Amino acid sequence: MTYTLLIADKSYSSWSLRGWLAFRAFDIPVTVRTTRMYRDQFLLDVQAFSPPSRTVPILRTPTGGMLTDSLAIAWHLASTYPDKGILPADPKARADAMSLVAEMHSGFAALRGACPMNLRTGWADFVPSDAVKADLARLELLWGRAFEAHGGPWLCGAYSLADVFFAPVATRILTYDLPVSGPALAYAEAHVAHPAFRRWRAMGLVEGPEQPTYDMDLPRRPFPAPVPLAAKAVVQGPSANTACPYSGEPVTHFLEIDGRLFGFCNAFCRDKTVADPEAWPEFMAIYGG
Repeated sequence: MTYTLLIADKSYSSWSLRGWLAFRAFDIPVTVRTTRMYRDQFLLDVQAFSPPSRTVPILRTPTGGMLTDSLAIAWHLASTYPDKGILPADPKARADAMSLVAEMHSGFAALRGACPMNLRTGWADFVPSDAVKADLARLELLWGRAFEAHGGPWLCGAYSLADVFFAPVATRILTYDLPVSGPALAYAEAHVAHPAFRRWRAMGLVEGPEQPTYDMDLPRRPFPAPVPLAAKAVVQGPSANTACPYSGEPVTHFLEIDGRLFGFCNAFCRDKTVADPEAWPEFMAIYGG
C-alpha cells in the first residue's frame, strides 16, 4: 500500500500545494487524486474520500489512517521519514522551522484574504491595505531572522517544511507585486524556480478553465516565473521517441519544440510538458539526448 493524497486545483489551492510539496519536494512516493473547487462534485469527492471532511488536502496513510489538515500531514511525514530532511537535523534550526510552520499555519490572515493564491496570472495595480502591509512586515522580520540565523539559501539552511509552508505566501508577493525588500523578493523568486514547484504549476495550467472566483478587478500581467522553453501541441508525429517519457507507454499525442517532435501517451502528459518543458527531468532527458 502507498499514501493517497486528495488535493484541489493546483493553480489556486494553497493548502493543497503545501500537502503535495511535503511529499514531492522530499521524494516520498504518493498517489495523488484531484478534485476542483466551487463545483457540486467537490464536496462529494471529499466526503467519498474521507467522510465527514469538507476541505483538502486529505491524506490516506498505508495503514488506513486519515490526516485531514496540512499541518497534521507535515508532522506525520517528518516523524515517519526522519532521514529525508523534512525538518533540519540541527536542533536550533529544527525548532525554528517548526515555529515558522506553526505561525504560517495560523497567521497572516489579512494577506491571505486579500491576495488569494493564483498561479495563472499576475495582477497589476494592487494596493495593499495597512493590515496586508503589517503581514508583509512580519514576513520580512521572520524571514530575515531565519536567513541571518541559518545562512540560507532557504529559511533554515536547506529546503525544509518551513519553506513548504511559506511557498504559497511567497507566490503572492510575485502575483500581486507586493512591496517587499530585495531578500524577500529573492526568496519568493526562488520558490517559483524550485523544481517541484515548477512541476506543480505546469500541471495546474492545464487542469481546466480558470476559476472565476479568483478573478480580480485589476489589470493582468504575466505570472512572474522563469520563462519556459517555447513548445506547442501538434496533431501528429512521427516523434523522436516511441515511448512516453513518463509512463513508457506508446505515444499518441505530440508536441513540437525547436522544430523537433516528441510523443506522449495522453493529452495530459503532453500538455503539462508544453506548459514548462524544463520542469520535467524525464522529458529533458530525451530532449537533450
